[in-house]
Amino acid sequence: MKTAELREMNAAELKAKELELSENIFRMKFKLATGDIEDSSLIKKAKKDIARIQTILNEKSTEGK
Repeated sequence: MKTAELREMNAAELKAKELELSENIFRMKFKLATGDIEDSSLIKKAKKDIARIQTILNEKSTEGK
């Protein structure tokens, strides 16, 4: 997900997206353990998206101070 797309979202939408990505990572790890996942790099990409979301949430929280 692009950073510009994330910056357009409000805090509630970002937190919902973060939760969705965390659940996806959880499912992908199970698939990886059973050998059902085809592209294991998706886990790394999802982790990076979560980090982007957390960074943007942090930026938004410090803007109001």
